[in-house]
Amino acid sequence: MKDLALIHGWGMGSAAWEPVLPLLAQHFHLHLIALPGYDASLGNDDDDFVHAAQALVERLPEKCLLAGWSLGAMLALQIASLAPQGIERLILISATPSFVQRPDWSEAQPPALLEAFSDAVSKDASGTLQRFIALMNQGDLAARAIARALTRRVLAAPLADTATLLAGLTWLRTVDLRQMVGKVEMPALLIHGAKDSLMSLSAARWLQASLPCAQLEVFDGAAHAPFLNDPQRFVRLIGGFSHA
Repeated sequence: MKDLALIHGWGMGSAAWEPVLPLLAQHFHLHLIALPGYDASLGNDDDDFVHAAQALVERLPEKCLLAGWSLGAMLALQIASLAPQGIERLILISATPSFVQRPDWSEAQPPALLEAFSDAVSKDASGTLQRFIALMNQGDLAARAIARALTRRVLAAPLADTATLLAGLTWLRTVDLRQMVGKVEMPALLIHGAKDSLMSLSAARWLQASLPCAQLEVFDGAAHAPFLNDPQRFVRLIGGFSHA
């Protein structure tokens, strides 16, 4: 079986993957890659995004399939640029090259959203994560069930500390990967929810057009967590992609 490494998103930890792990384990050797400061891992004194991606490279199996969700997808893109020889194929779930709007990039969130989240995290990290889970599932046909399951799993695991959460929000505010996307030449599978209000579908379509070898699969009834909306389809897509 091939190695599949999974990088979670902001605030969630690897617990977010739990519902699909039994299905994926039937086809892959799984490697859960926790961001620094998550899942009881040690934090990273260096908050630089590129350095964090480089640190994750050291934890990946050789020639693996690399999947990232949300902020994890941005890190996966950076890793694919830093160490293309170590990545066989790339899977980007709910991905964008830039989370915030810029003068030439409107397919994103206003900076004020992150400012509000940073302020809320500083005051009440646990409560903010619960509100974030509800926000990211808005519009999903299974929103309530997904939000309940995610909240239960995330709160049961060791939470990232406030400094770690704020560092991730800083990455989302400052990182812009558009200039390096065209250099990522390995095959890429984009999986995106049509109702995703955090990472717009238009951003995923931009990635599809800009990556040299990419395909896009849209989950019509899903918001920001398509792998939880339809786990069976998610696993089928990755299985087929891994052997294409």
